[in-house]
Amino acid sequence: MNLTLEIRDSITDISVEQWDALIEGMPLLSHAFLSAMEESGSVGKGTGWQPYPMVVYDQQALVGIMPLYLKTHSYGEYVFDWAWADAYQRNGIAYYPKLLSAIPFSPITSTRLIAKSPQIQQLMVQALNETMLKHQLSSAHVLFPDAASAEVLKQAGWMQRRGVQFRWENCAFNSFDDFLMTLSHDKRKKIRQERKKVVESGVECRTIKGPDITEALWDFFYACYTHTYHEHHSTPYLTREFFKLIGQRMPHNILLVVAYYEDEPIASALNLYDQTTLYGRYWGALRYVPNLHFELCYYQAQTFCIAENIQYFEGGAQGEHKLARGFTPRPTSSFHKIAHPDFAEAIQEFVTREAKGIAVYTNELEERTPFKANSQDNPY
Repeated sequence: MNLTLEIRDSITDISVEQWDALIEGMPLLSHAFLSAMEESGSVGKGTGWQPYPMVVYDQQALVGIMPLYLKTHSYGEYVFDWAWADAYQRNGIAYYPKLLSAIPFSPITSTRLIAKSPQIQQLMVQALNETMLKHQLSSAHVLFPDAASAEVLKQAGWMQRRGVQFRWENCAFNSFDDFLMTLSHDKRKKIRQERKKVVESGVECRTIKGPDITEALWDFFYACYTHTYHEHHSTPYLTREFFKLIGQRMPHNILLVVAYYEDEPIASALNLYDQTTLYGRYWGALRYVPNLHFELCYYQAQTFCIAENIQYFEGGAQGEHKLARGFTPRPTSSFHKIAHPDFAEAIQEFVTREAKGIAVYTNELEERTPFKANSQDNPY
């Protein structure tokens, strides 16, 4: 092999066909999704997310890629290192900028060292470390890597930080009621009551696939999306242009769920999906209806997975309430390389202590399984 590794300042000048040939259909890693981030201004100049994609060529063939960013803050990552940054500041040392490999604003576990061989993956990890040192950056971080990427990082001596998320699995259910029958009586009763109240409120929910989403519906969804951020006194990360671009470029990976009251839309939830997995992403409501969040974000999505034979529904970060709705905890990880030796030692001690707490928390979650004790779909 005659390998050449480069770090670019944009994904837009990298071949769409060659990039997508390496990602095996994962929509949030697609050229369409990541280039829409850039072209819409959701990442790039002034956002604190400077695109820095890593590419490896074997002569003219693209054989390795990594979504990579130069970060000047820690927003939109879902692996929180604000305390680390504060410790650096208190000691008069710059924590930012830092190198970050992640899908912006998406706590999704997927491959990070996207390559055709372990040799190329090792080269990419080495390049991350060398780039950090060459540019005198404080650190490099790889968030939510899959098991294969994690193993390469672990073998290279990177610091591992553990976490937990919630995922729902479609165990070849024939209907939503089929799924409900795997739950304990009290959980099943509660879900049925929640769904009944939504229906009795006069709300109708509709699932709309990407090709059928009109500009008016996109405008309505974006109003819902921004309203959610404003309610939390925050600023939306993604622009309206971003949603326009993904709607045009990857419509067959998009599912919009809209709630209507008297034929007027009042709330919506946006999901992305492929043949195996649905990724719950964004939600918002312009009118409060009790239990509508659960209906729109969980039950409608679960029903869609059953109808489309999609195996997994990734619920994303946080939210123990997902447990009562058939989701189960699963481990996540991130990997970190800290340039300063004293800080590296201190942060290693922190993540070791944190991992013990995560293990205890996960055990507590598993003891609260929502499934019947004798259910064949009980993962515990």
